[in-house]
Amino acid sequence: MLLLDMLERYFVFFPVRTLPTTPGDTNLTFEDVFFLSADQYWIHGWFIPGTSKYTLLWFHGNGGNIGHRMEEILIMHHFLGINIFIFDYRGYGRSEGKPSEKGVYQDAKAAIKYIQNRPEVDSDRIIYFGRSLGAAIAIHSASDLPPAGMILVAPFTSLSDIASLKFPHLPLKWLTRNRYNTISKIQKVHTSLLIMHGDLDDVVPLTHSSRIFDTANQPKRLRVLVGAGHNDTHSIDSYNYWNILKDFINTID
Repeated sequence: MLLLDMLERYFVFFPVRTLPTTPGDTNLTFEDVFFLSADQYWIHGWFIPGTSKYTLLWFHGNGGNIGHRMEEILIMHHFLGINIFIFDYRGYGRSEGKPSEKGVYQDAKAAIKYIQNRPEVDSDRIIYFGRSLGAAIAIHSASDLPPAGMILVAPFTSLSDIASLKFPHLPLKWLTRNRYNTISKIQKVHTSLLIMHGDLDDVVPLTHSSRIFDTANQPKRLRVLVGAGHNDTHSIDSYNYWNILKDFINTID
């Protein structure tokens, strides 16, 4: 267990405590939010109201914190007009604790419960948005607390598959075989699904999304973003990216 904890700390999570910016720095209306996880850690997030009847619950990737997502938050708010709730996992930004697989799943569950109970949020129109590691957390959450729809950007099939790709000569595949196993969990999800992946992604190959898509239940759609890598999917072909998201959201009733 100690070895697995060390692997997670140095291979999976790259938290940053200091927020580089906030919505307030851009004059975007928002609310600072703190809510408790089941194991009593205070988790921090931002609720950014929009004009849409839908609310997007954002599960970010493994590096930085919510402040590093401000550029994308601004574009999303402008283009989609959707309510946005983004939060930091434990150990990231202003959230207490240290990250672990079990811990971030608890944080996600607490975030879902929190947003479902906000009076201005329609709990039947919550959409999960997960990028990279956040996609794994979103899939895990959806298998227990299904959303109205789910958007995954650059998801991976499992941590063991990523480990064997990055370190083919080390026995990490066996040590991590049950960690973030999205390929098995996606079979339990029955909700409208959109998967987006850059064809030049050198962190998580496009084949991961293809396998997840093939395993997922209908209704589902896969969109390949030509020329995009792992972290620039929203900016390489911005007009196409945001229109794909808008079209998908408009299909959710």
